[in-house]
Amino acid sequence: MNRPRLIVIDDEPDLAGFVCDVAERAGFHTEQFNSARIFKEKYNGRADVIILDIMMPEVDGIEVIRFLAEDNCEAQLILISGFDSGVLHSAQKLATEQKLNYAGSLSKPFRYDDLNQLLNGLSIKPTNLTQQNAIEPPPADELHRAINQDELVVYYQPKVSLNGHFIAAVEALVRWQHPTHGLLSPDLFIPTAEQHGLIDELTWVVLKQAVAQCCLWRDQGLTVQIAVNMSASTLKELDLPEKMGDLVEKYGLKPSQITLEVTETALMQELTKSLDILTRLRMRGFHLSIDDFGTGYSSLVQLYRVPFSVIKIDRSFVMEMENDPEATTIVETIILLGHKLNMKIVAEGVETDLCCDKLARLACDQAQGYLFARPMPGDQIFSWFSQRLLHEK
Repeated sequence: MNRPRLIVIDDEPDLAGFVCDVAERAGFHTEQFNSARIFKEKYNGRADVIILDIMMPEVDGIEVIRFLAEDNCEAQLILISGFDSGVLHSAQKLATEQKLNYAGSLSKPFRYDDLNQLLNGLSIKPTNLTQQNAIEPPPADELHRAINQDELVVYYQPKVSLNGHFIAAVEALVRWQHPTHGLLSPDLFIPTAEQHGLIDELTWVVLKQAVAQCCLWRDQGLTVQIAVNMSASTLKELDLPEKMGDLVEKYGLKPSQITLEVTETALMQELTKSLDILTRLRMRGFHLSIDDFGTGYSSLVQLYRVPFSVIKIDRSFVMEMENDPEATTIVETIILLGHKLNMKIVAEGVETDLCCDKLARLACDQAQGYLFARPMPGDQIFSWFSQRLLHEK
């Protein structure tokens, strides 16, 4: 069996050698470069892990990050530096923004145990795995047919209360039950829907299925709050408040059971019209959530303008809370701000007990993520919440 390949790029030969020794003992085949310029000249794309010092002469680590991004590098990237921790943090964010597979960072000097633990925690996928079976995004005409032939299905991811009060709440997430490829995730077809004017029609399919499912849960004795993502196109419909009112009335639901999740990007496309529509929705009793909060350029301005009742903290902050004090501070600040504005706070992307405990201590209201449950069909939600309620008792 081939050992995974690890490359170290550091201008300090002794430190690079130390890293290689630790990596060899952890089962890696290693190669070291004491010059980033030489690395760029000789790199052939064959690496599972790259350990990069961001402070080097001639060619620095930031330039290497740019080089790896342009090369579409898929190796897991570990950053090391003896410089200011803020610079290391910025380099980490840059690597993430460049879509590189950031796996961790270490500040010099670091110990054997620190590096060994980081390396042993990596999940290495062999670089020679074939991608021939990768599914290409289906074309627009196929998606249009799927919408008309009821191939789109809605899955639901539970939200868990962190304040001790049981609540049954879910987020509705669309899937495509493709006749050939099986169940497709939304990242394979949502961009196609947006590019070809199908996203509004798709959004209404999700809304109608979600409301109908809410009615079925009610008949089972479970009152569920449900959140649905709204497209930018749908937010341009001036009659949306009336259509939403008619929809919940048809199924005998309360508007307060429905939360419409809006990203700042969608909101900014036609701000005046969106503000008109969202204000009237809120007046009718629907909840409004600002999604991916903290990632926009003027999120605070939108909180001031739009009558949101829920803030959803973006997973990019939540998932970094365990290892990044700055991320924790940002999450804490968002929670304090939201509560000052009488808003509920939902954290997404919760995957560990430690993260959940931190959120609870910070008085976050709700959380969702793989720690609790993956998205599931509607007919599994009743039993899931029933088990949850028994557990909490």
